[in-house]
Amino acid sequence: MATCITPSSSLMLTYAASIVHPQDLTSSVLSFKSNNSAFSLKISIDGKPGIGWTDPFARRGSKNFVVAAVATDSAVAEAAEEEDGAADGGSATLTAPSKPKKGKASLLLKRDRTRSKRFLEIQKLRENKQEYDIKTAITLLKEMSSTKFVETAEAHFRLNIDPKYNDQQLRATVNLPKGTGQKVKVAVLTQGEKFDEAKNAGADIVGGEDLIEQIKGGFMDFDKLIASPDMMVKVASLGKILGPRGLMPNPKAGTVTPNIPQAIEEFKKGKVEYRADKTGIVHIPFGKVDFSEDDLLVNFLAAVKSIETNKPKGAKGVYWESAHICTSMGPSIKLNIREMLDYKAPSNI
Repeated sequence: MATCITPSSSLMLTYAASIVHPQDLTSSVLSFKSNNSAFSLKISIDGKPGIGWTDPFARRGSKNFVVAAVATDSAVAEAAEEEDGAADGGSATLTAPSKPKKGKASLLLKRDRTRSKRFLEIQKLRENKQEYDIKTAITLLKEMSSTKFVETAEAHFRLNIDPKYNDQQLRATVNLPKGTGQKVKVAVLTQGEKFDEAKNAGADIVGGEDLIEQIKGGFMDFDKLIASPDMMVKVASLGKILGPRGLMPNPKAGTVTPNIPQAIEEFKKGKVEYRADKTGIVHIPFGKVDFSEDDLLVNFLAAVKSIETNKPKGAKGVYWESAHICTSMGPSIKLNIREMLDYKAPSNI
């Protein structure tokens, strides 16, 4: 513990690890009082008395010594004047009030400040934190569509899985009973007699090694690429090109199969491939907003059933964490998980 008496100044203490200069002292020195006695400083180091000097460059011991620096009377008086002004409501410490923000700048959430006026308007149609039943959510989804083109209806499910583990990865397909609402361009990589089978089944593009070379050259004018098993050795060279685009043929996705005609028919009618991303979220388009509410409902329930059926073996605890639906250009609508899983579609749809 240190005590001090100063002649007509104020004192600030600091540890020996630093040196305090008078010009560095702030108004916190006002907590020290001065009188007309001579300066003295008593310090206790490990229970033994010691003496400190006012010289900021004074010697310091090897222990936790305390040095002192003396602030000038003028510095203390200036600091006191500032504090008095603040206490009396003086103009010295008052700042001009900022002007109220208008328009998007006044929005509380930063993400809303970058939204379009259209988005902000349709966002008001739903309660932000409310969980909706699926029928009400689909009705609201159609009301929110206000673009000049027909938007896609999308479902986003957060699952309690960690795809970095093999037994918690999810990749599968679902046949949407009412289709996707868009034309799917199918390309087929095959050879021999299956070449003609693919053409007769309605494939838009059919090829072998020639098509592989075109793809290597940048040709990507297709939505799905199906390959027969005997072509996979050659298709492997396209992994770096097709993989990032989600077009690499894979048995789990139904795009590597000996039954080429059936695969073409399924993808043309509305078969959709999905997979969980690295955060455990599954994104599935389930139609267009110009579908009837019943058609959207049937497709959505088919997607939910598929995800439940293909639950990874390593998934533990609560499988479904959250579910949302939205249009491709609109805000999301949160669903009630329990109601969604228990919902039974009427027999007439």
